[in-house]
Order: sequence, then C-alpha cells, then structure tokens
Amino acid sequence: MSNIKIINTGGTFNKIYDEIKGQLIVPKSNFAITDIIEKYLRNNFETALKGMLFKDSLEMTDDDREEICLEIKDSSKILIIHGTDTMNQTAQYIFDKYKDEKTVVLTGAMKPYSIDKTEATSNFVQGLTFLNETEKKGVFISMHGLNKKHDEIYKNRELGKFECQK
Repeated sequence: MSNIKIINTGGTFNKIYDEIKGQLIVPKSNFAITDIIEKYLRNNFETALKGMLFKDSLEMTDDDREEICLEIKDSSKILIIHGTDTMNQTAQYIFDKYKDEKTVVLTGAMKPYSIDKTEATSNFVQGLTFLNETEKKGVFISMHGLNKKHDEIYKNRELGKFECQK
C-alpha cells in the first residue's frame, strides 16, 4: 500500500448550497472527502489530506496551478480533487512541470457530493484505487470509469461526461 497525498482544490465535487446567497459555493472545507474516507474506505489506504485554493476550476489561474505543483513536489503519488471544467488544463500544467517523475491523478465530479453522493464517491474511490495499484508514472485523469493519461481523455460538454480522445 502506497502513501498517497490527497489535494482538495474545490470544484463542483465540494460545492454546497449557501442558503443566504441562494447559490452553490465552494466551501473552505474537506468535508466531502473526509466523509467518503470515513464511510467507505475504512482506513484501507494510507493518505494525507491537504485542502487548498477551494475554487471553482473556472476561477483557477496559472499561479494556482503553480501552487499545486509546489504542494506536490515532495510526493510521489498524488490524488487531486479538481473542478472538471479546467481539469485537463491543470493536468497539462503539472505534466509540463514534472513529466513522468510522479504519479498524479486528477478527479472530480459534475454533481456536488452534497447533492448526489454517487458520482463524487465513485470517481474518488476509482482514482484512489488506480493510484494505489498502478506502477505507471505520469499525469492521469480518473473520471466516469476511465483512468487515462491526461492527454487521452476530455470532458464532452455536450454529453456531460468524460471520454477518450478520438
């Protein structure tokens, strides 16, 4: 079993409904991830969790991506919870910085965990399991039953799911 660093950057995965603002917001909290780990994983994985940025991925900048790269520099296996809209962009940024030095998996959800636990839980557990079992180095995206190199998968906005590049 590998020691896996989990980075929570926010995204739809983490969104909750703010009754005062009347909209979904990204809280400065790791609740969704800690809830999944406590309810479903039963300490089967050695993990360290770090929450940072807490943004919708549409608000992410290259400065944010650089901050992620600095956070993962001393780790070899990393799972990043990230918004789906710019997941590929962040994956490419990390790849440009580290190439195949590390094993990095990005995952997320298109429905908030607070509204429907199924997709977020499935994608998180799938990404964590892939990361724990693989010996491959590189930057991967783990979404909707697929674990692919970052440049072999994309978000099909028309169908609302991730697919392999054609």
